Amino acid sequence: MKKALSLCLLFVWMLPLWAQIQEPVRFSVKQNRLSDTEIEIVFTGEAEAGWHVYGTDIADGGPTAATVTFETEQGVKPAGPLRPKGAVQRKYDTMFGMDVTYMEGTAVFIQKLIVTEPTYEVAGYLTYGACNDENCLPPTQVEFAFKGEGRPAAVQAKKALPEETANRPVAKVTEEQTPAKAVVSFDTLLAEPGKVTEEPEKVAEEPVAVLTDTAAVATYWEPVIDDLARLGETATTAEGRSWAGIFLLGFLGGLLALFTPCVWPVIPMTVSFFLKRSKDRSQGIRDAFTYGAAIVVIYVLLGVVVTGIFGASALNALSTNAVFNILFFLMLLVFAASFLGAFEITLPSSWSNAVDSKAESTSGWISIFLMAFTLSLVSFSCTGPIIGFLLVEVSTTGSLMAPTIGMLGFALALALPFTLFALFPTWLKQAPRSGNWMNTVKVCLGFLELAFALKFLSVADLAYGWRLLDREVFLVLWITLFALLGLYLLGKIRFPHDEDEDGKVSVPRFFLAVLSLSFALYMVPGLWGAPLKAVSAFAPPMKTQDFNLYTNEVHAQFMDFDEGMAYAKRQGKPVMLDFTGYGCVNCRKMELSVWTDPKVADMLTNDYVLITLHVDDKTPLPEVQTVSENGVNRKLRTVGDRWSYLQRSKFGANAQPFYVLLDNGGKPLQASYSYDENIDNYVKFLQKGLEEYKNKE
Repeated sequence: MKKALSLCLLFVWMLPLWAQIQEPVRFSVKQNRLSDTEIEIVFTGEAEAGWHVYGTDIADGGPTAATVTFETEQGVKPAGPLRPKGAVQRKYDTMFGMDVTYMEGTAVFIQKLIVTEPTYEVAGYLTYGACNDENCLPPTQVEFAFKGEGRPAAVQAKKALPEETANRPVAKVTEEQTPAKAVVSFDTLLAEPGKVTEEPEKVAEEPVAVLTDTAAVATYWEPVIDDLARLGETATTAEGRSWAGIFLLGFLGGLLALFTPCVWPVIPMTVSFFLKRSKDRSQGIRDAFTYGAAIVVIYVLLGVVVTGIFGASALNALSTNAVFNILFFLMLLVFAASFLGAFEITLPSSWSNAVDSKAESTSGWISIFLMAFTLSLVSFSCTGPIIGFLLVEVSTTGSLMAPTIGMLGFALALALPFTLFALFPTWLKQAPRSGNWMNTVKVCLGFLELAFALKFLSVADLAYGWRLLDREVFLVLWITLFALLGLYLLGKIRFPHDEDEDGKVSVPRFFLAVLSLSFALYMVPGLWGAPLKAVSAFAPPMKTQDFNLYTNEVHAQFMDFDEGMAYAKRQGKPVMLDFTGYGCVNCRKMELSVWTDPKVADMLTNDYVLITLHVDDKTPLPEVQTVSENGVNRKLRTVGDRWSYLQRSKFGANAQPFYVLLDNGGKPLQASYSYDENIDNYVKFLQKGLEEYKNKE
């Protein structure tokens, strides 16, 4: 019993570490003998769902490309470059502004070698980059070391082998560990800073750099994983944020659907029907609850069906697939035309008639379920475009549960009034009556669908490089749409199914018109490069802007951890430590949408010492460092390797973006912060860090 309890406590203690360190890709290495003169080294990686490994042909300035580096090359020479094998996909990455190649699921890279001597030895490492929709891993290395015997044709031509040697079986190739090196152990480093220890009876074959020279600086590298665990996890996980956002989007869609001509008039009729046919009020309320539950079940099943048809990998691919985005654009264009009065999208009347007659011939909860299904069919001309937009939008998030969660929010909002009016029948008398205002809601939704359709066309435009919808063109179209919407709400524009009015504008329409026209004016400075954070998630990237006057960007004070910490100590300031990467898309999003906020920029510039560490910085270290990590010797060859090791060893994390606030002694002030574009959350994160630092002082 005590042993079991100890194991449980150990599991709970290790949980924060497991929650941070990620190993979404696992590589294995083998060599294949193709002939007496040719071998190949095969790297096979298995990536978790949602993660992808970048290919070999990535241009400069893009994400981490797969490369192979040889440290020992005796008796062999490369026969061509490293090449990927398998389902290599290519897409246009809007953040980097270039085409990138990547592999999902299984990633295979092959390096072919020619054997030039009777015996050979080869060693080195593969470097690869991997990302998902939320995080990127630092450039990761997969080491290899092989040796064997060959009988190259060139050697045979010069010198014939003895017969017994020629007939001798070729020795089996074995995979060996890299030679023993001097190892930097952090326990020893902290105890005796500046000293590198050697393993017993092993001599370093190459010089190893010392990570630090002073005890004061060594304390900066002390692990603080337990301290972060005591401070609590990061505010909100990316998955939790996206699910909450999807639910709210669906709920908002359901509320909008309520105020359309196909749904609102049905509510009082349906509630009155339940109350009249029931023997008592309690039964009427139960029927209304059952009716609302049936609506939820029907629409949630629709979300499940969409997920089942596409699957998780297909849903993830939708966000960047140009063909799908063009189809989504055309679909939303049709929905918008329907809402503006060009035509109505309806299902065959025979469907609703058949279900309605079946509902009348049955009783009990089956009858109520069929009535809810009839509502779904009859109201499709109004709810269909909203559901279509919702499913398109949530499907491109790549989340397997997104369509189901979105439909749950939509159904709850749609079912809510049926239940509430059954509980409080007197509310029906106070509810707004049907009228032209419902048509106004449809037209407003039509304008919104047109605006969102341009978002999907923009993705396709960037993918194909048409440059038809650059940022300023996109903004001009949005400014026009929202200005026209404002004029429509003021009664200056009329559509075919609008009723004639006496020229008077209601107060709600007036305020909505002001809101729409103000939003149109808000976007005007964007034509000259203003960031427009309210539309940054929809508009094309800033790099597509031809004329840009905006230069307000936050830059790090230091790109070196030890130098930045020493400066913070002298200045008596806390530290904002930013682990990032040149190939980290979400890092750029945070810098453009969050760091540019005046309040955030002021705190990062004046209240903190901002240290930015690029984990994919390929600048070689003066000397290769070998560190002991979890019982395994790892080589740190580049500056990026060093910062990646710092993030893993000190903070127990390896994904970017990763932000942590430290006092000038290297201790955390707050729990870490990851990808979350909510500016208020980021401001609170920085403010709490300042408060904690002042309390310590």
